[in-house]
Amino acid sequence: MITLLLSAPVVVKILGSLAAIIVLSRYLQRLYIPVFIGTLVLVLWSGFDLLHVKLTIESRILTLNNLFLLVTIVQIISLSRQMAETGVMKELVIIVRRHISQRAAMAVLPAIIGFLPMPGGAIFSAPLVDDCDHQQDINPVIKTRINYWFRHIWEYWWPLYPGVLLAIEISGLTTWQFMLLQFPFCLLSITCGYIFLLRRLPRPTGQGGGIRQRGDWRRLAWLLAPIAKVIILATLIKIVFPGLLQVSRFIPIAIGLCGAMGLLQFQRPLSWQQWRKVIFSQSTLNLLLVVLAIRIYGGFIGGEVSDGVTLIDTMRQELSQLGIPLVLIIMFIPFVTGFTTGVAIGFVGASFPIVFSLLGSDPAFSQLLAVNVMAFGFGYMGMILSPVHVCLIVSNEHFKTGIARSLKGLLLPAIIMLLFTICYYWAIKFIAAT
Repeated sequence: MITLLLSAPVVVKILGSLAAIIVLSRYLQRLYIPVFIGTLVLVLWSGFDLLHVKLTIESRILTLNNLFLLVTIVQIISLSRQMAETGVMKELVIIVRRHISQRAAMAVLPAIIGFLPMPGGAIFSAPLVDDCDHQQDINPVIKTRINYWFRHIWEYWWPLYPGVLLAIEISGLTTWQFMLLQFPFCLLSITCGYIFLLRRLPRPTGQGGGIRQRGDWRRLAWLLAPIAKVIILATLIKIVFPGLLQVSRFIPIAIGLCGAMGLLQFQRPLSWQQWRKVIFSQSTLNLLLVVLAIRIYGGFIGGEVSDGVTLIDTMRQELSQLGIPLVLIIMFIPFVTGFTTGVAIGFVGASFPIVFSLLGSDPAFSQLLAVNVMAFGFGYMGMILSPVHVCLIVSNEHFKTGIARSLKGLLLPAIIMLLFTICYYWAIKFIAAT
């Protein structure tokens, strides 16, 4: 029996390790534990020797690029908490509600909260959406769907999300290439949200929930200045000091985040006790461990079992012999991992190393673009439709609705997003071929 297992095809071993991650993630709340266990399954089942285990782990942890990736993730979560702790997010909400109708605010407010990657951020926006329904005459299921959908319209491309950063790292695209490539998903997501969710609301009446004040827009720009500073500083550093990108592609955004946090500290100082609360948290530590675990897992996917022989090369040959189209793998694996983990960093970290390794050592640029679109689009919709997605769970808990009913109304917009993903993929392939 043991001999039979050890002689199993590499594709079975890799998918078996992935299955272990997927199954265990349903029962273990901290995702890094299933990923570490899945990695151990892959290492033992594939017969990695100790030398290659040591080299693979060192190559994924003890590098400047990985260090700056971890630093950047800590900074992003810290900036989110800093903006919440200083009351910036609360003021943003108040100003927005003064200038738009209550019904429009139901979509805009969760979208504003979605600009910052707060874990389970829908729990912050759910009460805001509920407050917009003064007469409480809107079906709670519709409010749940609106809160959940519009909370996630930016995560397709916004580089402050850890899942996006990890996708950029694994795909090899630059930040701006990734952002421009993925931005159409955001536009379509907003359109689908309007057509299938907002249009079901009663016709909006009146303006926002407060009296407009002079200087509101200037105040809004001031409140958004830290986020703007991240993008401006990172862009300037890339232009003026391009050599830093050779050290790590995350240095410009790390410096931009430092500048943003410094600006916000100057505007609204926090005490040391408050900073400890902002920086040192269990959720931040859990996220770092997830990233480390996923980076190590990806290293073994493309790592050498013995000198010159990698798992993924063998898997590519096996799939070719079986006649399984690569495009089906690119669609299936990200969707399943997104559906089962319910987080972007989960489907990116578990599926992208497999998907991109299958392209070989030097894929064409157009192929990178097309595969990124397909893998991210299907993984993201798997995540959105996942019953274990934290934002979906907390939205349903707040509005006292059922997960199945909430997801039912999202199936049609999700299908449209998936059809667009397929068309986008083949459009890139067609343009590259002409």
